[in-house]
Amino acid sequence: MKFFACIAAIWRFWAILILAGLTAIYFSACSPVRLKNQANQSQLVLLMLVDPITFNAALAEESRNTIFDLIYEGLITENPVTGKKEPALAKSWNFSEDNLKIVFTLRPGLKWSDGHPLTVDDVIFSYNHVYLNEEIPSLARDSLRIGQSRAFPKVRKLDDLQVEFIITEAFAPFLDSVELPILPKHILQKTVENRGKDGKPIFLSTWGVDTPPEQIIVNGPYKIKSYSTSERLIFSNNPYYWKKDEHGNQLPYIKRVIWAIVESTDTSLIQFRSGSLDSIEVAPQYFSLLKQEEKRGNFTIYNGGTAYDTNYISFNLNKGKREGKPLVDPIKSRWFNNVNFRRAVAYAIDRQRIINNIFQGLGNPQDSDIFAQSPFYYKNIKRYDYNPQKAKNLLLSEGFKYSEKQELLDQEGNRVRFNLITNAGIRTRESMGVQIQEDLGKIGIQVDYSPIGFHTLIDKLDNTLDWECYLLGFSAGNEPNNRANIWLYNGTVHTFNQKAQPGNKPIEGREVAEWENQIEELYIQGAIELDFEKRKAMYVEAQRLIHDYVPFIYLVTPYSMAAVRNDIKGIQYSALSGAFWNLEKLKISK
Repeated sequence: MKFFACIAAIWRFWAILILAGLTAIYFSACSPVRLKNQANQSQLVLLMLVDPITFNAALAEESRNTIFDLIYEGLITENPVTGKKEPALAKSWNFSEDNLKIVFTLRPGLKWSDGHPLTVDDVIFSYNHVYLNEEIPSLARDSLRIGQSRAFPKVRKLDDLQVEFIITEAFAPFLDSVELPILPKHILQKTVENRGKDGKPIFLSTWGVDTPPEQIIVNGPYKIKSYSTSERLIFSNNPYYWKKDEHGNQLPYIKRVIWAIVESTDTSLIQFRSGSLDSIEVAPQYFSLLKQEEKRGNFTIYNGGTAYDTNYISFNLNKGKREGKPLVDPIKSRWFNNVNFRRAVAYAIDRQRIINNIFQGLGNPQDSDIFAQSPFYYKNIKRYDYNPQKAKNLLLSEGFKYSEKQELLDQEGNRVRFNLITNAGIRTRESMGVQIQEDLGKIGIQVDYSPIGFHTLIDKLDNTLDWECYLLGFSAGNEPNNRANIWLYNGTVHTFNQKAQPGNKPIEGREVAEWENQIEELYIQGAIELDFEKRKAMYVEAQRLIHDYVPFIYLVTPYSMAAVRNDIKGIQYSALSGAFWNLEKLKISK
């Protein structure tokens, strides 16, 4: 199970987007600590900084750090400490000699949280009728496309315990594709088959956040007990969960988990220090204060080193139109699509100042889409080190010029000015936006900076495509193919040049650059190559292209740190998955 103490809603491609929720007044009136004492049971109180968008795992715009890590499991999982794949609902798997057939054997006696048997039929349903269903806009689909043909695997039942996946080409990261949650056929089959008045499967509106929790059937260690918008999400143990300890005792040990929904990182700090929360992500600005309080507060700060998270800005490169209207102002689109303009912006941002002033030294410059811990990382990649004069020279070489007031103008005399958006509620990111505004002002660019609400931001990025530049981040693991849906030009999260999402109005005149095609081809070939050194060479070349064409201007990777109460036993902290990835095995000492 992959679960993180300080939960972060991950925007579409693992972008870390945290919103507001609960006020300090709520905690003074009805504290989770008070709930804990009244319940008199084994319970953990954690932090959630955004209300869930859906309880339907297939429709979630998150890939990890979500409620689904508690309530669902897939065929296998990954141990974030060892990096090895481990059994989950499947007790074993075997590849054929040509690596084109993979057979998974389920554990006998599996059950859903309503007591109904969990069988191979549920696996077949989850893949063939949900994840591979073109009518269901699941982010998982891109990860299931295999090789050059982009064909999906064929999934077929062998018997009541065995399911076979058949692929057309050898696919190195195949096992990463079968960690998807298995869904209950006996509950959801009719919602896929039946259609609403709009002609679309009812599944698309099934299990929204207004669904009574008892109707949401799961297979993980916990099930949803109750949800109060902007207040709390409560989980209770799933009595039919398959996992037991070495003595045969039912897991999880901790029987109830409360996620308190808190409106900001500042408020969450207050609640942790007051004892209302059992864990908190240690933001850089809080580190010194919390470090001094470790002993008195009876907690430990775990430092996993460089996190698998980053921060970046990106420009909207989409040249398309919707109903005859350009998605991006044509004047600004010419700037954004000028590679030297993007490089100039990259050189103009002082990353070290971000690290020193905003991250209190607790971070490193980010220079690639692949994290430094990954064996596929290209360590010799060049950085866009802070150099405002070089930025100005690049702009001048492209015909930009400066007014008497040192305002940057384009070739036609238009003032270079654009909007920068990010999600409100995260102090470090909001501060980064302010510094970016200041840094770009030094080379004559006016940045209109606006932190906005989470759902508004998502709507802009996913649906209206009405944005110019955004500041966000993503989180991923060591395997490059896990971010393939960013780099495939028709990928669901190819955000800088996004195709129209299912159900949205079409885009006319969208253009795909040659470098986008080249990066896609490298990611496709890298996934079907089984030789590690050859795979690495392909991803190194992809990193070079991404660096040269800067669709994302990478900024800073923070350290992965969390404060956890000392009475929680069994913590194995991981930079990849935090403190609570093995929550079902953790205990609370009295």
